[in-house]
Amino acid sequence: MESPLDQLDEESKRALTEFKERVQDCTSKLVDTRDEYLLKWLIARSYNINEAEKMLRASLAWRQTNGVDDILKWTPPEVFQKYYSLGKIGYDKFNCPVYVCAQGNMDLRGILQSVTKKDFMRFQAYMTEKVNKEMLDETLSNGKNKYCQMTFVADMENLSMRQMTYKPVMETGTEQTKVYELNYPENLRRIFIINAPKIFTVIFNFLKPFMHQATLDKMRIFGSDKEEWAAALLEEIEADNLPLHYGGTMVDPDGDPKCPSKLNMGSEVPYSYYLSNSAPVPKDYMETINIIAGAGGFKKLKYKIDVANSILRWEFMTEGGDIGFRVYYKSDEEGIVDLVPLSRIESHLVTEEGEFVSEKPGKYVVVFDNTFSILRPKKVRYYVAVDPPVPGSPTALG
Repeated sequence: MESPLDQLDEESKRALTEFKERVQDCTSKLVDTRDEYLLKWLIARSYNINEAEKMLRASLAWRQTNGVDDILKWTPPEVFQKYYSLGKIGYDKFNCPVYVCAQGNMDLRGILQSVTKKDFMRFQAYMTEKVNKEMLDETLSNGKNKYCQMTFVADMENLSMRQMTYKPVMETGTEQTKVYELNYPENLRRIFIINAPKIFTVIFNFLKPFMHQATLDKMRIFGSDKEEWAAALLEEIEADNLPLHYGGTMVDPDGDPKCPSKLNMGSEVPYSYYLSNSAPVPKDYMETINIIAGAGGFKKLKYKIDVANSILRWEFMTEGGDIGFRVYYKSDEEGIVDLVPLSRIESHLVTEEGEFVSEKPGKYVVVFDNTFSILRPKKVRYYVAVDPPVPGSPTALG
């Protein structure tokens, strides 16, 4: 892969020279002092030298505040090692390492209930620093991938609304995107999103405003047509560097096509990892409903939303065992559209929290369902609210 330095016009070269002079006092703090690294900051700010300098200095301050330079000495909690999906499977045709994340299969809500938010964000920085150090070490030893970029494949198969509407998942996703964009410019050569369900559009639209245009230009998004996305992957990655499961020829020594020796595919996090193993405590602002067992054992809560992009949020816990939970949208044109399909929630063990950006005005229904239980009635303590779009947020901007 040709270095971007070889493609610079005279004006860009002058900008890089001036930028280097401006940040000369930062040299001792930089993780990489090569021109290729400094150029990334200029590209991220469209060669605006003042903005690039401001961005780099802010990032150095962030690194110092969060102890990022020493973060590889940290030992992440075990739950990440066992249940966080990320793995290096090989290299693309440009000598960039290829990392795959089985995002849809990963129990992010379980992970976020097993660690503090601080440790979760720390882990994101830890993994990025680890990948970047490996890329730099390889570049310095073999002269390839001089721009230190990676290819990232996010597999959204099995992505569930229950995961994505969990409030901490959305919050950390937004924060993670902001942190990455501000501190790791031009780190990605290509981003493949594969097996993206319809709900992915909602999530993507929420995160999009926090992404630089240069990042968006590198994204290729595909639905569940394997033939289509596998062909796209093979355009840029040789078959022997891609698991059979993803359209390549690579298998594990035991023949497993998903190559779990290279990639943790993620799975449900056991409750034993959760930080709070005691029964949830009801909040003062929660309302209470008693739901009988068997036929007729359900309660519908109806909400009329008049403003597009309003936020429907919920919080509930149960006494007496788990409860079925569902959220749907109802309109004359579309009929009933499931937003959170019916599933049994262990809300007697952990308080359930979630939210959904209601793109369309209309009728929204929250359902608590105990019809599966033959003998046991349930007490549900809940709080449901509709918030208007936050001014200046992506939801408010549409």
